[in-house]
Amino acid sequence: MDYQFREIEKKWQRFWADNQTFKVDNHSAKPKYYVLDMFPYPSGAGLHVGHPLGYIASDIFSRYKRLKGFNVLHPMGYDSFGLPAEQYAIQTGQHPAITTEANINRYREQLDNLGFSFDWSREVRTSDPGYYKWTQWIFMLLFNSWYNLDTDKAESIESLTEKFGRAGSEGIKAVCDDDTSSFTAEEWREKSDEEKQVELLKYRLTYLRESTVNWCPALGTVLANDEVKDGFSERGGYPVEQKKMMQWSMRITAYADRLIQGLDTVDWPEPLKEMQRNWIGKSVGALVKFGLKNRPEFIEVFTTRVDTIYGTTFLVLAPEHELVESLTTPDRKAEITNYIDQTKKKSELDRMADTKTVSGAFTGSYALHPVSGEQIPVWIADYVLAGYGTGAVMAVPSGDQRDWLFATKFGLPIVAISDAQVGLDEQADPTKEGKYINSGIINGLDYKAATTKLIEKLEELGAGKAKVNYRLRDAIFGRQRYWGEPVPVYFKDGLPQLIDAAELPLVLPEVDKYLPTESGEPPLGRADNWKYRGELEYELSTMPGWAGSSWYWFRYMDARNEGEFASKDAIAYWKDVDLYIGGSEHATGHLLYSRFWNKFLKDLGYVIEEEPFKKLINQGMIQGRSNFVYRLIDAEGKGTNTFVSAGLRSQYKASAMHVDVNIVENEILDLTKFKAFRPEFENAEFILENGKYICGVEIEKMSKSKFNVVNPDELTERFGADTLRMYEMFLGPLEQSKPWNTNGIEGVFKFLRKFWKLFHDDEFNFRVSDEEPSKAEFKALHKIIRKVEEDIERFSFNTSVSSFMICVNELTDLKCNKRQILQDLVIVLQPYAPHITEELWTLLGNQAGTISVANYPAFNAEYLVENEFSYPVSINGKTRLNLNISLGLPQPEVEAIVLANEDILRYMDGKTPKKVIFVKGKIINVVV
Repeated sequence: MDYQFREIEKKWQRFWADNQTFKVDNHSAKPKYYVLDMFPYPSGAGLHVGHPLGYIASDIFSRYKRLKGFNVLHPMGYDSFGLPAEQYAIQTGQHPAITTEANINRYREQLDNLGFSFDWSREVRTSDPGYYKWTQWIFMLLFNSWYNLDTDKAESIESLTEKFGRAGSEGIKAVCDDDTSSFTAEEWREKSDEEKQVELLKYRLTYLRESTVNWCPALGTVLANDEVKDGFSERGGYPVEQKKMMQWSMRITAYADRLIQGLDTVDWPEPLKEMQRNWIGKSVGALVKFGLKNRPEFIEVFTTRVDTIYGTTFLVLAPEHELVESLTTPDRKAEITNYIDQTKKKSELDRMADTKTVSGAFTGSYALHPVSGEQIPVWIADYVLAGYGTGAVMAVPSGDQRDWLFATKFGLPIVAISDAQVGLDEQADPTKEGKYINSGIINGLDYKAATTKLIEKLEELGAGKAKVNYRLRDAIFGRQRYWGEPVPVYFKDGLPQLIDAAELPLVLPEVDKYLPTESGEPPLGRADNWKYRGELEYELSTMPGWAGSSWYWFRYMDARNEGEFASKDAIAYWKDVDLYIGGSEHATGHLLYSRFWNKFLKDLGYVIEEEPFKKLINQGMIQGRSNFVYRLIDAEGKGTNTFVSAGLRSQYKASAMHVDVNIVENEILDLTKFKAFRPEFENAEFILENGKYICGVEIEKMSKSKFNVVNPDELTERFGADTLRMYEMFLGPLEQSKPWNTNGIEGVFKFLRKFWKLFHDDEFNFRVSDEEPSKAEFKALHKIIRKVEEDIERFSFNTSVSSFMICVNELTDLKCNKRQILQDLVIVLQPYAPHITEELWTLLGNQAGTISVANYPAFNAEYLVENEFSYPVSINGKTRLNLNISLGLPQPEVEAIVLANEDILRYMDGKTPKKVIFVKGKIINVVV
């Protein structure tokens, strides 16, 4: 029978599901290997061909590792809380859980159709109360912990209160708020419970504070930076403004140094590591206090270049800085208010990214230079962020490009402070230090000496001190949404309290609508009688999307454990993720938060490893191949119903229009399907080339709006899952982005049919020989055994696909149907094409278990030793044929073999050879 891929693939998918083939135990004598994919958010659109790329790669590696004798954990689940489901609920009134369940079912169907070897018994969903119970539990651990700088780890909050009770705040080294107070042990003991809780909130690893957030009024929620683009929400395109709100935050900053150091211990792409290092942004400098004219307050700034302090000619505050309102003089109020309103429309990312333009407003107030005592003006500008450093900068236009632009625009002084900066212009390079000039106590010093001298002077004046700072800020942990994990907190006397752990999970209540309340509270404020023990107010915000994904790899280790987030035995066995595959877009979000939570759980003794993911691979993007038709434009500039083929476009006035790639094949438009594409095109007319309409082509991001989304379901129905799996790998290196082109998929399909034919005769009867293979057949097999092993270990999947094609061509030419060759070849191909290989494995008579439990063939280098050569044999200088002859034979024996060959004798036409020219390993020429 010919290759019936549909029947074969459905058969084996049912078999794997019915027999739980890929279910894995937490105890095995085999070495463990944990392969993880970044789990998907189940959108209503389902998967397109770009989504499975990483899953196919991880599945190939998982199947290969099983063949190599590993106990492989390869799980899958869903990051199922998300804004799209909530927005759909707002529009339709349908509960997000219903939408999410339908989407998950769609995803599961598509994933199953591709033959992935997931252990579905461990499936997790972040929106399942049985799962988010443990997300809430981790939140409670964080709330009940502080970071001890002496031990460099998180500890129980009880250890802090014990220290307070024994010695007060003296000697406490902690990551905490700046406004923590000093007190003795006796003063601590005399504090009321409420006062103690207020003080402890300044130390807890998760805490409430007023923060500047991206607020989207139309969506009624706070958005993360990556959900905002050019001042608008990525979903819906609604305006986003900067707003101060009380928010839950997490002290990820406590782990900043460990997050940097840990990058040296993991096998991750270097560009991704550098993104994290830059995001954390460790810098060593000084904290400097600028007094204010006629006021008791001061403005604090952090600078990495305290040596440039004599070049400070003005201060710039973030528009959100707490002192802006009080510093604004009456005559400047209108301008300042207007500027702040404009700033609210920009996201922090936009403010950081705009380096070429500057804007600002003068407050009307002046600060005092801490060393010289000179008055310097105080401005506000949106390029300064409230959450970075102190929300204020000392502007040194002679040493900073943006400060220079600002000073130039507003006519502010620019002062050279070293001989390297004399003759300042826009290209002044502050890193090229000369000797300091006009600079008080640092005249004549170099950079290092000047820095040391100035910090000593500032400390002496009480105006500054040395400090390490980070760009990384504490992570905002609240969202004003419905579809997220409830925060396990209630409020008593205005202070947050944790619910009892025995009452977890705190389940989402039912609400009548998924919008904020009329008074502006989050949607949870709509729940009837939703109070802690019937009387105390719950927290109404929910957790952000990254909460559930910051620990999910541990839940896969022990997914059905109701008493623990994962048992000690499971964690001791699996430890960490050996291979993690996912997109680089998560570099400074999910991957950073995951490392933070992992380190925290290790500090408390719940997990073993400091880092969660040993090796990380970022798969590239499969880009869409967009097609275009060209619509003629009439004299009034309107589109007509006539379309001109791409090659004739230059002869007409026409506009390009995206067309569905699924009605285009080899760039030729299916005219009948195009007329059905939209009702308006029912009577379309076409200007053709040689009787065909040729479409234009462009490579773009795959998107429904560009009609270039290719559905994997259609391709698996047409060519099979094995074909799609191999073709996606064949497109190019895993880490690189590459364009999708359906036109090439038939080549892979033909390869699999040719592979199938090796096992069958011309009538497609299964026929395999038990004869001993030839040396050439062994050579072809062992070349592919070694090649695939090397390729998979270095994740070069595309080159393996090419090698399979070469191998099958060689065996076809050799007319090989030897069991000893084909059985090993089936095992080698299995990770790439699991369905066809399962079927052939069974046909070969292997009834005990599936091919998944086979052993990868051992490579034998002896088969690749060249002990034969295919000599081109010529008669009177004209090549007639090739003969395989041992390289070890002397010339007389070679001549005897050649002159005994029937084909050679026929070409000699009965003549006696005059001589035989023999060049070992090169040629044989018979002269007659």
